[in-house]
Amino acid sequence: METLSLLWGTVVLRPYVFVFLAVYLTIAILNMGVLRSLMFTVLAYTIAFICEYSSTRNGFPFGFYTYIDTTRDQELWISNVPFMDSLSFSFLIYVSYTLSLFLWAPLIKKGWDIRLGDIASIKHSFKVIASASILCMLMDVVIDPVAFLGDRWFLGKIYFYREPGEYFHIPLTNFAGWIFVAAATLTCFAALNTWLDRKIPAEASQIAGQALLGPGLYFGVLAFNLGVTFYIGEFLLGVLGTFISIGIFIPVWIKIRKSDA
Repeated sequence: METLSLLWGTVVLRPYVFVFLAVYLTIAILNMGVLRSLMFTVLAYTIAFICEYSSTRNGFPFGFYTYIDTTRDQELWISNVPFMDSLSFSFLIYVSYTLSLFLWAPLIKKGWDIRLGDIASIKHSFKVIASASILCMLMDVVIDPVAFLGDRWFLGKIYFYREPGEYFHIPLTNFAGWIFVAAATLTCFAALNTWLDRKIPAEASQIAGQALLGPGLYFGVLAFNLGVTFYIGEFLLGVLGTFISIGIFIPVWIKIRKSDA
């Protein structure tokens, strides 16, 4: 009963995380079925948790930081890491992966009904995984500085770094860590999914505009965090985050326009 109470507290304290999670699961299930979606979620959570557990003890791969346990009696923690934090990696990595696929894959386009063409040869390729890892890191460049200032909005103060960071209190090692976790997750998933493809065919559904769903959530997460950034008055941080977001959006827009030709 206590675990259920803490799970409920996790949802109540971080409702926006679970909105993003629910949307991610819906998109992932449409794209690759229930089994692979659950496999990806568990894999991403496990790798993220191991890396966070490691960083809070030896600094690898994100740098030394500590979670503040003021909410330990209100939400679920696994050891010294809040459950919701490691869980967030699953949808952040996945939407970065879908955006990378969108940029590299051929598109089938009828107006705004945009779907991916044949991705069999590239879905687990180095270029897709590398691009997705960088896109995930760029998302965190927007997210982590405002999360660090959680005491100024409804997230609350949840962590601190042992040493002041170079980018709005965030050390550059943190961003390298995000590349590492995303790449490790997608590489492990590629191996598991390749094996699974030989056993159980994928169960993808087809709906109008399907290729836009994952990238749409990617930019939705960015928009949410930029909104919070400007809300708490961090204008310079918000402007830099906006430029980063626009820089990511431009190749997406170019890809859509080129597919009209």
